[in-house]
Amino acid sequence: MSDLSQQRCFNHASREAAARCPACGRCFCRECVTEHGDRVICATCLRKPAGGGEKRRLRSAALLLRSALGFMVLWALIYHIGQVLLRIPSSVHEGTLWMKGGP
Repeated sequence: MSDLSQQRCFNHASREAAARCPACGRCFCRECVTEHGDRVICATCLRKPAGGGEKRRLRSAALLLRSALGFMVLWALIYHIGQVLLRIPSSVHEGTLWMKGGP
């Protein structure tokens, strides 16, 4: 590419370019670029998702998998607590266990 001083803004052909976007490589005037973090970037590249679609899908899949696993663990815990409660004799619930004499 030629020197930046010879370039024109991608959006405004009549304006001199002030910066080159590191993401897309196009040249822009002062109005078309913004400082983001430690670099100057164009508005179009700034609006693009930073992680890309692939990373977002992987994060969504991981979240779904963790949620499903958490639900299964919670269901198993509640199921086993219910099984323990079912093994308690009816006399405990009715209060008659304590009325039976000694062993």
